[in-house]
Amino acid sequence: MAAGRPEAQDHPPENGFTPLEHPAPRLLPHIDGSVLPSLGGFGKHQKQLVVLTWIPALFIGFSQFSDYFLLAQPNGTCVQPLANDSNWTVTSPPVTATSGAPALQLKGNGTGEGHGDDSALLCACKEWRLELQTGLSQNVVTKWNLVCDSAWKVHIAKFSLLVGSIFGYLVMGVMADWFGRHPVLILSVLFMLVFGLSVAFSVNVTMFSTLRFFEGFCLAGLALSLYVLRIELCLPGWRFSMTMVASFLMVGGQLLMPGVAALCRNWPNRDDWQVLQIVIISPFVLMLPYVWIFPESLRWLLATQHYRRSKAMMLRLKVCVSCFLPELEQELHKKPQRTCIVKMMSTRNLWKNIVVLCVNSLTGYGIHHCFARSMMDPEAQPTALCHADYYTMAGIAVATCLALCPAVGLMGRRGGLLTFMIITALASLLQLGLLNLIGKYMCLPCLVLFWTVLRDTLNRKFSVAFSIIGMFSSHAVSILSIFFCAEITPTVIRGGGLGLVLASAGFGMLTAPIMELHNQKGYFLHHVIFACCTLLCIICLLLLPEPRGQPLPESLADGETFTRQTLLHPGEQHLLLAKSDRDYSRVHDTPLHLSATGGATIK
Repeated sequence: MAAGRPEAQDHPPENGFTPLEHPAPRLLPHIDGSVLPSLGGFGKHQKQLVVLTWIPALFIGFSQFSDYFLLAQPNGTCVQPLANDSNWTVTSPPVTATSGAPALQLKGNGTGEGHGDDSALLCACKEWRLELQTGLSQNVVTKWNLVCDSAWKVHIAKFSLLVGSIFGYLVMGVMADWFGRHPVLILSVLFMLVFGLSVAFSVNVTMFSTLRFFEGFCLAGLALSLYVLRIELCLPGWRFSMTMVASFLMVGGQLLMPGVAALCRNWPNRDDWQVLQIVIISPFVLMLPYVWIFPESLRWLLATQHYRRSKAMMLRLKVCVSCFLPELEQELHKKPQRTCIVKMMSTRNLWKNIVVLCVNSLTGYGIHHCFARSMMDPEAQPTALCHADYYTMAGIAVATCLALCPAVGLMGRRGGLLTFMIITALASLLQLGLLNLIGKYMCLPCLVLFWTVLRDTLNRKFSVAFSIIGMFSSHAVSILSIFFCAEITPTVIRGGGLGLVLASAGFGMLTAPIMELHNQKGYFLHHVIFACCTLLCIICLLLLPEPRGQPLPESLADGETFTRQTLLHPGEQHLLLAKSDRDYSRVHDTPLHLSATGGATIK
């Protein structure tokens, strides 16, 4: 004991503890820094699990873009009109972005489009001959003659999948935080097979729309659980690259979808659209073995104090866990603690970050439809441009994924998101106002005739160019907003936070069929509103932190400390605070009326 006293004097206590009394640092909360490296880091086991999350991404891409074919508008001819002298032909515009083709526009005898009462006259037909140009010989629209007075049912069918996805993201996100990622994944697969295959046997459009709602609900749970599991399996350096591979596979599903539809054409003893629905749902059977081969997220188990299940999973991996096994043994008596996304409202910074990303996601997908509609040529023949427009949008999605990888690597998450949002805002504002400014300053007396001739041509060329740039950047904003949210949201509420951002993206997608239902009325105002939202997003993005290279936050306290870095270096900030360090302790002792008149103190 005597020999230990000088040693204790040489080493003064730190934070109230002597060296012998200082507690050992906890390792279990530091999953990226301690637990995963001890379990082999991003090794063979983790990579195999990430590959298993990639495979369904292709099937999810099929289901998300099936509306382009199941609900595509056909060209139609009235075979048996009500009047003897009526011979009407129906033509459809090209496929629009996000939600398939718009409603039919009716034309009669080449005299122009029908509006108001003329539209009712053009629809006075007993029997239609409808022809598809999208790879199928028959779909839902041609099966039940959803034209003219029944055309609104097509929009309801489009709403059903998106609305089901919105509710699915919200509900399944909360369930993933409460019960775990694995149960949500398995339940989503099982019910996806049930409802998805049931859609193929619908007897009317009402049954089709109802079952599509539940299909979208399950599809949302499947996509969300896979996204969260993929993020939580990776170390900081691998998170973005592994997520982008899944994005490429989803775009691959979009590119392959026309070929799959063509293979289902003229199927014997079965309608084409039924065969297509069965073909795109059946591959999810391959995910049934995930019940046994895919484990629960170890990160979620540790964050929610499921220590007994965590211990069993670590021992199953057959790696050396002796460094934190004693600590794990001491925590086995604790009960699991689950957190709901509602507790996010009690934080100061976390809820603001998630709200900013929700607005970004909503704006990105909402304005994407505006750019896509501007890119389509309304005067072109739909039969010639149907697949061309579809592949153009798919090509822009591929280019976006290719550009995101180096951009995020150079500028980080926040810098890349800010850059693409600025490009989106510029493309939108220039598309809305540049040509009017050009016309104002170029229409001099000597150039009036020249400008009048070229105005329409230049307007179309600039509109297409800005639309392509805007679609490219808005798609990048949407992808980065979702990934950003997954990185800054704590593990205990990551499912709910990601569900909010994905649901906001669904609301943005929902604007496309809403505009189609109203026959594109108010489209310009719709574009102006989203253009203003991009300017607001640019300001709010400066408040976000930079998660690149940082460990994922596990608890609400970790997420609350994940704040924006100051622009000043710590030394400069400390110097400014030191200069302003004055004694203001007696300011409140001076009466307010004397301080205003310069009087002396009261005796």
